Amino acid sequence: MSDTSNPNQKPAASQEAKAAEAHKVPHEGHDTQHAPAQKPIAPGVAATGLVIVLLIFAAVAVFGILGRIHHTNVLAKSTQESAAPVVIALPPKQGAPIDTFTLPGNVTAYTDSPIYARSSGYLTKWYYDIGSHVKQGALLAEIATPEVDQELAQAEADLGTAEANAKNAHSQAQRYLGLVDSNAVSQQDTETFTNQATATASAVKSAQSNVERLKQLVSFEKVYAPFDGVVTARSIDIGQLIDAGAARELFHMQALNTLRVYTNVPQLYTTNLKHGSKIGITFPEYPGRTFQGTLVRTANAIDPVSRTLLVELDVDNRKGELLPGSLAQVHYKAPAMQTYVIPVSAIIFRREGTQVGTVGSDNIAHVLPVTIGQDDGATVQIVSGLKEGDRVIQDPPDSLIEGQRVNPQSPSTQTQNGQPGAGGK
Repeated sequence: MSDTSNPNQKPAASQEAKAAEAHKVPHEGHDTQHAPAQKPIAPGVAATGLVIVLLIFAAVAVFGILGRIHHTNVLAKSTQESAAPVVIALPPKQGAPIDTFTLPGNVTAYTDSPIYARSSGYLTKWYYDIGSHVKQGALLAEIATPEVDQELAQAEADLGTAEANAKNAHSQAQRYLGLVDSNAVSQQDTETFTNQATATASAVKSAQSNVERLKQLVSFEKVYAPFDGVVTARSIDIGQLIDAGAARELFHMQALNTLRVYTNVPQLYTTNLKHGSKIGITFPEYPGRTFQGTLVRTANAIDPVSRTLLVELDVDNRKGELLPGSLAQVHYKAPAMQTYVIPVSAIIFRREGTQVGTVGSDNIAHVLPVTIGQDDGATVQIVSGLKEGDRVIQDPPDSLIEGQRVNPQSPSTQTQNGQPGAGGK
């Protein structure tokens, strides 16, 4: 019934199959689908892209290297700045231009002599005490020397014996010389007595010399003043045993009519020293008064340790106003020059001489040789070696060297950081 009722069914199925076949895409050998075909890349475009990629990588690498170098330099600079010692650098104060300078002087006696005994014995008398003014040849003390006295008596007796023997030998020699011509005595005996006379004459001279020596020792029993002066020390008393030689000083004497004043003049001023020039000298015990000294001599050689010249001035002291051993202030004249004043703590003392540390605008330290003028204990006067605009390191470290980088700071900055100010350690 169905076949008769739907006569068009087969033709419909045939149409659907044809439609499905129409939608199929033809292919070769298999049933999978292919991507649509693309155009090939040109060689120039590929090379350009590769170069661009390489440039990008190179730029990244260079940027990284430059960054590392920058960080390394910054770290090195920070390390150097941290390692640089912190110092206080201030400009020196200008001192007044000077045309005179003052140096300390040591006052000594013109003649200064200890007196010793030349004979051993016991002190029996002394005649002058300390402070006594004595003349040359004045008797200071007497020493008893009984042993020397006995030796002198023995020597005089020996001298008498030698003279007697010499006289007898001389007579015998003269007698034999008169008989030898007549052949009454032999030539040999004559020569024997002649030689004996010569030997005994020499013995007389030896005995005389011994007597003179002992007389000199006896004369030393009396101690005399060797020059006009003042007894400044007496170290013996009556009854004490005295030994000959320099083991013990009896008296000490000084000549005070003229005093010597010694000063050490810095090398800078030595060209202005003239022999015979008058130089003012002051003493603390005579305020407001100036004594005149005469430059009489110099050492004519610079001391290699202190770089100074030893100078001697003579001062008239016939009135006895000045005392040896005192300290004087000697006022020398010098050409006018600009000076600078810095703390004593800024001075560097090394084998190269006296130096000062300064800091340039680039924070580089320089060690400069300087010449010192007056020194009052707290500050020192620099007469050469510094110039205007220099910044002086106030308390330089011991390790400071030429060309070293430092970190200069002001005293206020040091105080804010909890560190001492200028001059502190």
